[in-house]
Amino acid sequence: MSHDETSKSMSRREFIKVGGAGALALTLGTAGIPFEFSGGTVQAASKDNGKLQFHADGKFKIVQFNDTQDDEHIDRRTVELMEKVLDAEKPDFVVLNGDNITGGCDTAMDMKQAMNNVAQPMEQRGIKWAVTFGNHDEDSTPNAGLDEENMLQFYMAYKYNVNQPGERDITGTGNTNLLIRSSQGSKAAFNIWLLDSGRYAPSEIAGQNFEGYPTWDWLRFDQVAWYYETSKKLEQTTGHKVPSLMFIHIPLWEHRFMWHASVDGRSAADHERAAGKHGIVGERNEDECPGPVNSGMFSAIMARGDVKGVFCGHDHVNTYHGNYYGVLLGYGGSAGFGTYGLPGADRNRLRGARVFELDEHSENVLVDTRMVFAKDYGIDLTANDQSIDPAPIPENKKQEKVVKS
Repeated sequence: MSHDETSKSMSRREFIKVGGAGALALTLGTAGIPFEFSGGTVQAASKDNGKLQFHADGKFKIVQFNDTQDDEHIDRRTVELMEKVLDAEKPDFVVLNGDNITGGCDTAMDMKQAMNNVAQPMEQRGIKWAVTFGNHDEDSTPNAGLDEENMLQFYMAYKYNVNQPGERDITGTGNTNLLIRSSQGSKAAFNIWLLDSGRYAPSEIAGQNFEGYPTWDWLRFDQVAWYYETSKKLEQTTGHKVPSLMFIHIPLWEHRFMWHASVDGRSAADHERAAGKHGIVGERNEDECPGPVNSGMFSAIMARGDVKGVFCGHDHVNTYHGNYYGVLLGYGGSAGFGTYGLPGADRNRLRGARVFELDEHSENVLVDTRMVFAKDYGIDLTANDQSIDPAPIPENKKQEKVVKS
């Protein structure tokens, strides 16, 4: 999220799709990624990603990068941070949790290059990864022509990407869940929910605007219902509630409530009480920015009892997490050096990533989460611009030929 850019952005429900499938075909073709038209749409290259699975010792590690949020001329330190975190942590799976790119891309090729910049650290290391979408991913769409559906197809064409096309006929793009098999076989030991939390609230509802309210989007009822029903089906199929993590870009209202253990109280004393009650760790340097409507997702999560944590981004300089009535709620701070951070010389102090440690032998499976920071790796934190030319998109000869659906 960038507070000074929201006036330049338009709702995903309002923008005009420029170029459509033709623009995507041009982009994929020039990227060296095979494509084929089928029924007027572009199909991403099919490939065998393999399955996510716990290691023989029962361990599995996830890294969350949030708000890399740059155009094709990415700040070199964003890539450096991603590479150093991946090399140090050696995760089994990475989630790019929204605002992966932003405005400033003038063509489909520019958007493709911006996406490639943040895909390459995982691709070069053979690490499986997936994306969710944030409020800024479509900022370049009016000029460059690729919307979230097009972007999802583009991401899916990478060899190590494990995104799915997503549930149809519900709000958002790419809503899905990814099961992680146990170390001993095909049993589902853990689950990852990836949800599109949208962009911005509509200009009005029932003739009333949102002046005075938060103007971000929110998870819609059909998404909440999809999670709830899918969770029940998983339990019926597997014979047990599958513990899970949920990744969304825009926070829930409960993220906001937790910091002060209150709806209305916002004092230091309120937070001190909250820190003790909820075991809060990390920093909060700006107000949480949920949408104007409470989606009810947390209520659904409590009813199901399978989600062990809900982690977001959006508010770049918040890095905290805590236990809110049995569910970890938290932020992954901004990994992108090209977007807003703290004021002045401290701008880049909190650039980082979140790490999740899983152990299938633990009751909740999720045993630990922590932030790691650019400062831990000796990365230059100077408050300046260090943007570079886009990385070349390699010709991936190992990708299979696209097949028609």
